Amino acid sequence: MRTLPRPSLSAAACGLALALALPAMAQPQNWRATHSHAPDASDYTPGAEMRSGDTLHVAVSLQLRNREQLDAFAASLASGQASTPLTSEQFLSRYAPTAADVAAVVKHLSQSGFVNIEVSPNNMLVSADGSVGTARSAFNVQMRHYSRGEREAYANTNDPVVPSALSGIVLGVHGLQTVHLAHTAQVQAQASTYATAGKVGHSPTAWPTIYNATTLPTAAKTTIGIITAGSMTQTLTDLSTFARTAGYAQPAVSVVNVAGTSRRQSTTSSSDGTAEWNIDSQNALGAAGGAVKSIVFYAANSMSEADLTAAYNAAVAANVAKVISVSLGECESNARLTGTQATDDQIFLAAIAQGQTFVVASGDSGSYECGGKTNAQSYPAVSPYVIAVGGTSVTTSSTGAWTGETVWACSNYSTCASSGGTGGGASLIEAAPAWQLSSKVLGTSTRRGVPDIAFAGDPATGAITIVNGKNAQYGGTSLSAPIFAGFWARIQSANNNRLAFPAPALYKYGVAQTALFHDVVSGTNGGYTAAKGWDYTTGFGSLNVGSFAAFVTSSGGF
Repeated sequence: MRTLPRPSLSAAACGLALALALPAMAQPQNWRATHSHAPDASDYTPGAEMRSGDTLHVAVSLQLRNREQLDAFAASLASGQASTPLTSEQFLSRYAPTAADVAAVVKHLSQSGFVNIEVSPNNMLVSADGSVGTARSAFNVQMRHYSRGEREAYANTNDPVVPSALSGIVLGVHGLQTVHLAHTAQVQAQASTYATAGKVGHSPTAWPTIYNATTLPTAAKTTIGIITAGSMTQTLTDLSTFARTAGYAQPAVSVVNVAGTSRRQSTTSSSDGTAEWNIDSQNALGAAGGAVKSIVFYAANSMSEADLTAAYNAAVAANVAKVISVSLGECESNARLTGTQATDDQIFLAAIAQGQTFVVASGDSGSYECGGKTNAQSYPAVSPYVIAVGGTSVTTSSTGAWTGETVWACSNYSTCASSGGTGGGASLIEAAPAWQLSSKVLGTSTRRGVPDIAFAGDPATGAITIVNGKNAQYGGTSLSAPIFAGFWARIQSANNNRLAFPAPALYKYGVAQTALFHDVVSGTNGGYTAAKGWDYTTGFGSLNVGSFAAFVTSSGGF
């Protein structure tokens, strides 16, 4: 992050005083809409209006330049027509928001009373600290408290807007609401499930044997990124224990705490997500064959949309990790309303242009991510700029070899909500990309279909993971995603990290090259039922990794 010169105390005080003195709605010149809107807070009880002095941290996303050219370049890279991804410097000079764009946003924030203004290295995000009063001045919003049970939240009650001079620059305004947060996608196995006939848990070291990856080199040349939130202290301790007990060399690890601004008070001491981050890291390392170039944890300040967006962008701006595992998600409709979809899709597109691949869990609520009985999916899994990974129930022989796979199943909304099941279905918000439409797997649908592939996710056949020094068995698509992340890192290492975003090639070849997959033909996720070939429960199925890797190396388009 580039920290801008901090206003003097007197200037900052004057700005804050001005913001506090403004009426309920500021009245400047010609406001213009952004992609961000007021969130749907209909399932919350509204409370009092927020006080002008209540603190806020905001992140303003800026529109990319030359978007059509960037789309074309990313498509050519993913199709194999272009061979060299962009460096960070090339992306900045060709497609990132300009210095003048950034300066205009910074000026507006500063004049509205915001302080601690920082710009991401790729110019895509400008973050700042302020108050409800400064947000009112900058974005013409009103803010209110909300509650649901014991949970307290806040949100803007009208759409944020910006002055007309910024209408072609600002994409979205984030940090104005906490009614909608992302959640992890992991489920702990219940004691009763351990005894289920034919179903056993697996060590993370077992995935290469199960999915036929043992003949591949390890991922020793490739860095894996993992998006997290909160403290990584226990996760690092448990990862070290796992590596030692598995007989692996200790992996090189680092933590990037993404607080939004360097002066913001960090809340990353929370260890609530330890089990999740342990699943991610231990299973990615196991699938990677026990060796990686490094693992980088991009730790968001919280599970808010704004903080996770900053973490995604930190991974892209750094441009170190070739594969980034994301075991998080939220209702896709909420992400669209707040502008998170528009902002994050830009970030994931930039990743593709730089040769990075985001791997995202498809969700654990069956086809009902948004609640109720309507089919709706998880974001960012439905983004056309990521690989979405669903969950299966895998069975193995006495020697640990793969013997079969079914959908990690749930039969209806009630069972999907209570016991979990693989996310999957047609998106409500994202159009199907050209590479998915051309494969004809969607039938008459024109919406993005997920997942693309699937791996072990059923808690009953899940991963025996070390958490707080003790073994515990977990599943969920939070397990499925890092398994593929580890395998993809391994395939990248075998190809000297030259491979592009694999989705277009996956769909180009996947329909005909059935031997590359374990097709899953049994099970349901509530709204959809498995069938021969690609489907909305497990995509193409799980990979026969050895066969897939050999095909990747010998074929164009990857």
